[in-house]
Parts: sequence; structure tokens; C-alpha cells
Amino acid sequence: MNAIELLSPARNLECGIAAIDHGADAVYIGAPRFGARSAAGNSIDDIARLCEYAHQFGSRVDVTVNTIFYDSELDEVRQMTGELYRVGVDALIVQDMALLEMDLPPIALHASTQMDNRTPEKVQWLSSLGFEQIVLARELSIDQIRQIHQAVPDVKLEAFVHGALCVSFSGQCYASQYCFGRSANRGECAQFCRLPFSLQDAQGKIMSRNRYLLSLRDMNRSRSIEEMMDAGVRSFKIEGRLKDVSYVKNITAYYRQQIDAVLRHRPEYVRSSLGHETYTFQPDPRRSFNRGFTEYFLHGRTPDITSPQSPKSVGQPVGEVKEVRRDCIIVSGIIPFSNGDGLCFYDSENRLQGFRVNRVEGNHLYPAQMPQISPHTPLFRNFDQQWERLLSRTSSVRKVFVDWKLSESEEGFTLSVIREDGVQVSESFPYEHQLARTDQNKGICEQLSRLGDTIYEARNIDVLFSQSWFIPHSVLAEWKRQTLLLLPSPSSIASSVPHPSEDKIEAKDNSFLLNVSNRLSRQFYQSRGVCAIEPAMEITPGSTPQSSTALMFCRHCLRYSLGLCARNGGKHGPFIEPFYLVSQDGRRFPLEFDCKNCQMIVHHA
Repeated sequence: MNAIELLSPARNLECGIAAIDHGADAVYIGAPRFGARSAAGNSIDDIARLCEYAHQFGSRVDVTVNTIFYDSELDEVRQMTGELYRVGVDALIVQDMALLEMDLPPIALHASTQMDNRTPEKVQWLSSLGFEQIVLARELSIDQIRQIHQAVPDVKLEAFVHGALCVSFSGQCYASQYCFGRSANRGECAQFCRLPFSLQDAQGKIMSRNRYLLSLRDMNRSRSIEEMMDAGVRSFKIEGRLKDVSYVKNITAYYRQQIDAVLRHRPEYVRSSLGHETYTFQPDPRRSFNRGFTEYFLHGRTPDITSPQSPKSVGQPVGEVKEVRRDCIIVSGIIPFSNGDGLCFYDSENRLQGFRVNRVEGNHLYPAQMPQISPHTPLFRNFDQQWERLLSRTSSVRKVFVDWKLSESEEGFTLSVIREDGVQVSESFPYEHQLARTDQNKGICEQLSRLGDTIYEARNIDVLFSQSWFIPHSVLAEWKRQTLLLLPSPSSIASSVPHPSEDKIEAKDNSFLLNVSNRLSRQFYQSRGVCAIEPAMEITPGSTPQSSTALMFCRHCLRYSLGLCARNGGKHGPFIEPFYLVSQDGRRFPLEFDCKNCQMIVHHA
């Protein structure tokens, strides 16, 4: 059996509980400090409460500690790791190898995608170091994932399946640090890739003006779930530790349904936690924040990965403009609108514009301020007032099936409960056998099926009596309560400790890419034969590595997206390389096209 995990993001405790309720087999949440989203830290107490809630369903809680550390922070990291272990955290998602040089408690370590995990050799090496789960680079194709799984079949592979995309390989982006002094490897990314740029050639000719040339669409691989399972993915990860609770509810529920649809006809795959969900809504990823969707290299390079018109959410298509009047817009379509909806459209210059609906009368929309819009313009809704109200309430109930067996014994009765995972407990209760005047079977079944505010739902109830015995409802209710308390927690907190390998590792061409920012990380690499280690860019703010001028390493290629890739029949025409990205403040960033490795490198001037 292959256990399949749906891994959802948790900005905070509320989002974490919502993720569990809506079907997550695991959640990942930021530690108090040192998570790759510095704005999404959480207290130890909140993480403890999330662990307690998740573990009753057998769901995991992974905590992100995936930034690089400074020497002055090592003691705090070690202490925090101990606190996270004590409150029941299942695993830490990490980037900095300093953790492998520390005396850690027996807590599982997962290799963050910030470690740039994209080859069988890298994954095998990380496994040899004791990492139990590897988060693969988002850029990998289905064939590359399969090759990694075939090389290391015993390693649990985690892959992103939905959410926002970084244009650079994770952990290998230095643009935010270089331009704004905010390190992506320290959880402070300023989103350089979501800014507008012009593209110039070597002679200053404008190839594209003020467009979001590095801004990618959002990932959506829901149509490829089964294919990814067969390639070796065991944990399906939703991006979004800065997203609100309605996003977490909707996207988690959507992927729960997609995964369950596969599990129903593929018995060799099983869900990794307990329970089933009942929703009050129909999940739809188009109704949550999105920039348009892409499978992003899963099936090779495609032209649909960018969102150059805007880095903002587009949302759901809702029709087109039928008529524009002085104070209202008449829409053709069948989708209903609500007061307070947010709508957007692309103007005549292909720029995303938006407006808020103040009042709705059928298909007549009265904006708070009339936009410049023309008939036949397609409309999108990026804020759905009614949808948000629906998701602001309880929108899912998660229950675990149990079966009951009540039988008689010499001294009284025995009550057994069997949980859906096959775990069974029994309790014997001494009690006088009293014949009932009427058949008690129906009443007993009704009493055992009443499970109130517990996480359980009765599925099958067997009453195995030789005669119709009388048991007061109050007595049976107490037996039921005592028996349920005997069920052990389905959670299984990892108990392995990473054992550093003696295997050697070859340094990368640019050793600053190892992101070494402290003495323990340096010690780790030096003990494995890496001698010339440049410090991480963050160690000397304002400077750049001596060995390279590279700021970003991207699978996204502007040559390809503009139809200039020679491999795909493109021609440069009047344009002469090198090409430059030019920011609105006039800074020029040379582009290098590494065709051998099919990637684009953004350099600083």
C-alpha cells in the first residue's frame, strides 16, 4: 500500500484547523521564527493546539524552519527545535545544513524545496543524510520525477500541486536581497519577479514595454494527480502560507475530492489519515485567488506559464459586457452577482483593471465608480462576496467511522468499538441481565449512534444478544463514553534522527549557491570535502559574490515566450543580444540564455 498525503498550508491556527476539517492529511505551518514566510510565524502554544487537533485524525503537523541562520541565531534555533518536538510536531521542513550539526531531539527532517532538489543524485544524497521526505523543485517534469523515484524508491517525495510560483529555482534567487536588502532565503522576499519591466536588446531597441515579464501564473495540477502518483509523488503540497482561511478551505477541499476520486479506483493507493468530509459548498479553485493556471513544466515547456499583464488575481470568468450605460453595466451570462463583488477586465492596452460593484439588479451592475469599459469585454470576478460569506461560516465537518459490537458475557456485557483503520478496543461491564418487555435492538442502535460532538460517526452496529436484554440509556451512554476513551491516537510521530553521511559532495560551480551563512553549515560542507565556500550573499549586505553576477536561475525563458527560441524555430529578427530587463527605476539586468540546460539566468549589471 502507498499512503498518499494531501499537505495544506496554515498561515495560523485557524487556517490549520480549517485545513484539517476540509481534508488535509498534513499541514505545514511557520515556526515562531526562521520560516521562509517571515510574516507567517506562529507561537509554540498555537502549534501545540494544532498538533492536538490534527493528531486525533492521524494528520501530521510539519513546521517550517527553512531559512538560513546566522551564527548569533544558532542557540535560539536549537532551543526552538526542542520546544517544537515537545509539543508534538511531526517534522521540521529545513534548508540550513547547520541543523545536521546540532544535537537535535528525535524529530524528522524534511528537505525544503529551498534546497534546490531536482536531480536523483541530490535526492539520494539527502536521503543518505537522514532526510525522511524531500520537497522536489517545482520545475521538474513528470519524467524527471519518475526518474528520481526509480533511483530512490524508498524516499517519500513531496511535490507542489497548486498555488503561486517563484520564477527562479527556490533557494537560488538573490534578486530581492541584491535590490532591496530583503533576503528570500531569510523569509523576506520583496517579490522582484512581480514587478513590471521593459525588455531591451543590445542596441537599446524596446522589445516589450512595462510588462510583468517574470510574473508567472499559479500552478494547478489537479488533472494530473493520478499521473503524479504513478511517477512516485506521495505528498501533494498546496502553496499558500500567506493565504486567508477561505482559500485554505476551498483549495484543500478541491484537492481532497480530486485525490479521493483516484483512490476509489486505485486500491494500491490509500489515504494517509483518517476521516471523511461533508462540505456545505462545491469547491472551485477559480473562485479563490489566482493569476490564471498552468501545470508549469509538468509535461514540458508550454507557452501558458506567464501572466505578463498583471501579477494580481484574475479570478473566475463571469460573462461579458453586453451594454454600458451612464451609471451601470449590463452583463450577458447566467452567473448571479452580489453587492460588494470585485470584478476585473483587460482594457484596450491589455492591462488588468478592476472595479467594485455597489449595487446589483439582475444582470445590471452599478459600480461604485464607473470604469472605462466597452461592450463585448470579458469580465472576471476576483472577489465573490457571497462565496466569502459562505466560507466564513462552518463549511465542512470531518468525521471518523466507527463500528460498534455489543455482546453479552457471563457477568454482564462487552462493548467493542472498531475504528475505520481497523483498530479495535473492548471493555467489559459487569451488569445484571434483565429481560426487556419489548425488543431493545432499535433503541440500543440509536443510543450507540449518538456520538455528539466527538469526531466519530457510527457506521455499523451489531447487537449480539441471545435474548432481548434491558440496558438503561444512561448506562449505555456511559459505557459508550468509556469505551471511546480507550481508542489510541492514530497519530504516529516520527522518531528517527538524521545520521550525517560520510559521503562526499561536489561543490556547485558557484559555491555561494550553498547559502552558507553560519559556522555549523560551513563545518558541515567542509567535512564533506567542500573547501572553497563563499559566504551567502546575506553575510555581506550590499555586495555580490565574487564568483558570479547571477541573481536568478529560471526555467522560464523570455526567448521562448517571445518566439525567439531557435530550438523552436524562432528568429531574433532585428534584435541583437545581449537582452536586458529594465526596471522602472532604470536599472538594467543582463540576461543569459543557457540553452544546454534550458534555463535563463538574470544577472546584475
